Amino acid sequence: MAFQVGDIVEGKITGIKPFGAFVALPDHKNGLVHISEVSYEFVQDLSTVLSEGQTVQVKVMSIAPDGKIALSIKRTQPAPERGSRPPRKEHGGQQHPGGGAAARSGGRPPRKEPAPRVWQPKPAQPKGDLSFEDMMSRFKSQSEEKIADLKRVTENRRGGYSRRRG
Repeated sequence: MAFQVGDIVEGKITGIKPFGAFVALPDHKNGLVHISEVSYEFVQDLSTVLSEGQTVQVKVMSIAPDGKIALSIKRTQPAPERGSRPPRKEHGGQQHPGGGAAARSGGRPPRKEPAPRVWQPKPAQPKGDLSFEDMMSRFKSQSEEKIADLKRVTENRRGGYSRRRG
């Protein structure tokens, strides 16, 4: 039986590792179910969900040129509806009093993400009857402002000030 991507077959779990489970397929083929493809819920330890010798239905996700077969258990099941997920438990299974975001972050309100900054050109000043020297002076001051803005933005992205080597 030649496998194709999208086929759903039955297999037997032959081994469990921290990263996934090995599944024996028909025709003496083997495949791997990555831990992220076991369930729609977060799985910390595979041995709590699967056991060796267990028969499972798997979907063939991909077949590599070297013959490795990637499998999925969760894609053989219907996806849960959005918003119907049970609330997540905190570390150790303990719920914080209040249970909200402020309780999870140590009493602080949730951090608001700043709106992305978009460069906007300054309104053009009337050109009028400017001399060449006045136009050059205006161009120089505008370009110095733009360079200063660019330096400030790039230094902020780097995480601090830049030191001059000397």
